[in-house]
Amino acid sequence: MPLPKFKLPAMNLRGRRFVQQFAASLVFLALLLGHVAGVYHLGILDKLDAALYDYKLNLGMIRAVDERVVIVDIDEKSLQEVGRWPWPRDKMARLTENLFQQYGVASVGYDIVFAEPDQSSGLPVLEHLAKGRLAGDAGFAGLLEQLRPGLDYDAKLGQAVAGWPSVLGYYFNFAQGAETTNPDGLPAPLLDCAGLHKVGIRPEVGQAYSANLPSLQAKAATAGFFNMEADFDGVARRMPLVIEHQGKCYGSLALLTTQQAMGAGTPTVRPAAGARPPALDLDGLVIPLDAEARAMVPYRPPGAFEYVSAARVLDGSAEAAKLEGRAVLIGSSAPGIMDLRVTPTAQVFPGVEIHANMISGILDGAVKWEPLSATRIQVLTVLLAGLAMAVLLPFAAPIWALLATLLVGAGLLAGDYYLWRAWNMHLAAASPLVTVLGLFVINMSYGFFVEARSKAQITRLFGQYVPPELVDEMAKDPERYSLRGESRVMTVLFSDIVGFTSISEKLEASQLADMLNAYLSHMTKLVQESRGTIDKYIGDAIMAFWGAPMSDERHARDAVLTAMAMQATLAELNPQLEAHGWPPVRIGVGVNTGRMSVGNMGSQFRMAYTVMADAVNLASRLEGLTRQYGSLVLIGEDTKAACPDLAFMTVDRVRVKGKQVPVTIYEPLGIASEVAKERLDEAAEFEAALADYLARRWDAAEAKLQVLNGRRPTKLYDVYLGRIAHFRAEPPPDDWDGAFTFTTK
Repeated sequence: MPLPKFKLPAMNLRGRRFVQQFAASLVFLALLLGHVAGVYHLGILDKLDAALYDYKLNLGMIRAVDERVVIVDIDEKSLQEVGRWPWPRDKMARLTENLFQQYGVASVGYDIVFAEPDQSSGLPVLEHLAKGRLAGDAGFAGLLEQLRPGLDYDAKLGQAVAGWPSVLGYYFNFAQGAETTNPDGLPAPLLDCAGLHKVGIRPEVGQAYSANLPSLQAKAATAGFFNMEADFDGVARRMPLVIEHQGKCYGSLALLTTQQAMGAGTPTVRPAAGARPPALDLDGLVIPLDAEARAMVPYRPPGAFEYVSAARVLDGSAEAAKLEGRAVLIGSSAPGIMDLRVTPTAQVFPGVEIHANMISGILDGAVKWEPLSATRIQVLTVLLAGLAMAVLLPFAAPIWALLATLLVGAGLLAGDYYLWRAWNMHLAAASPLVTVLGLFVINMSYGFFVEARSKAQITRLFGQYVPPELVDEMAKDPERYSLRGESRVMTVLFSDIVGFTSISEKLEASQLADMLNAYLSHMTKLVQESRGTIDKYIGDAIMAFWGAPMSDERHARDAVLTAMAMQATLAELNPQLEAHGWPPVRIGVGVNTGRMSVGNMGSQFRMAYTVMADAVNLASRLEGLTRQYGSLVLIGEDTKAACPDLAFMTVDRVRVKGKQVPVTIYEPLGIASEVAKERLDEAAEFEAALADYLARRWDAAEAKLQVLNGRRPTKLYDVYLGRIAHFRAEPPPDDWDGAFTFTTK
């Protein structure tokens, strides 16, 4: 007996598909490895790396207020009390004297540069007169010499900073050909650049600078630059701690303010140790640096530092306990003079607070660092994870492929975050993460791209559910749409003709068909005009949903307004039906929002694009409840929450058949700004009666309902009056939650 033949064609097809998928995966891996190795840069990966960095920082940052660093704020109140900026330097001198002498601060850093002489006292005018028209006037010259000490505001500020741990501010300019202001105003260099170069650090080179007046700089303990350039996306994440100029290395405002506050000596350069990069050692506090002498700012949330108004320091009324022994930064939060930055923690962030964060991080020893082997780690991670996924995914079922992708992706993120929190280590995680997710997408999408349907197929598949104009819109990008099942938050609508059985008994079959066709055509048009999808017709009932196949951010609102439009259109349609000898039609409509499974569902014999979920069942129940209350439209809680611009009236709190958890149901009144005041007032009066009812204040509830019923009788009011009568005779139990339980659909 001959042996059965193997089905080689099928095996070959599977093999070809694996080879093609594996080849596509290798191309994708090669593309990513080129980025990781620095051969080129993919902007999207840089943006994702930045976003992941910001997320880690926000997730793990210290949220407590750091009392060691205080910002003396030249705020709007100070400007109103003292005067517009810039202030005369005698004011700055008094501010400085008060900080050191009255409040005993540890150090003061100025996020300000005093580059121009202060002429606000009028001294230059008097000196000009002494050399001009009043030259030779001994009396005037003597008087001028007597006044000079009180009018030389720059000298006053110099005296105020002299002998104290004060750090003036200045900045470098990196543009070629830039001009220097106050060439003799630079402080003494902080470090020997050779020590940094020796460990592989090449600080940015400043071409020029804007320094303080040499007379001021000579009096101050030191000065620090306050340069800080944003990253490629405009977000300030790293601060230079050292900048080189003409072969000498200078320190930043944050670094030197910390040094002065600690009374520390000159920082030393630590070479790389193992994976750790070179660092500055400030009396035992280690500050890791990158190759350009920058440090990652360990941000706290906005407002993590005490702000003290400069006006209160000037008049001596500031709280001493907030300032004594603190490192102080003088800056401004006033609009117009505040240095605004974009940071990972806020879109608008005061520049002075960035320096405060850097000081805080240095004191905490919490400055993050990148390992020297970061590139090798990334390459190895991408290769190992990528090759494993490329081999396994073509053979995995979609659910297992998804599970493996999620587990590997979660493991990468968890490991990265552990290193961040436990070791202060930062690794760029975007490339490994995109490797895993990208390979999943490539492999899972392969079948779709190979067997992609044409525009005609999309039209044929969806044409029976959505209007032609939407099919045309979908056909422009057919890859976005699929009949495969997915989970979405959507809104579903059910409508049904009230008393349809009695109507059908009065009409012949042909008349009934004509009447239904007319009715369903009008209602369907309303659904489709609001971008809804007709799910099915169930006899006289309509089931429709919003949010698929095309996304609709306002799906709940569109569905509610469609339900109300159906009732309004019915009022216009009924006279036409009666003109044909057909009975008028009344309908109830139920609308509900929730997460649903949507897609092509059915059997091998028949499929339908439909939705399924508890939220769908609740919409059907709500449609049935319209008869109980005499309401035209009833909606669920989630639908109401998604329609903030619509007005609603609370109808009841119910347990529908098959559900134990009660839900609140509402009747929509329309767009809030368009609903008549009388209708809104009536709704408010009913909800007040409902509140009395739920609180078991039967008499108060009954009185309000009788007034409403006398003004405009409705079945809803009769329902509650009947319940009140029942509860008077048979009070509800002590644990009654006010919900009414329906035992029928």
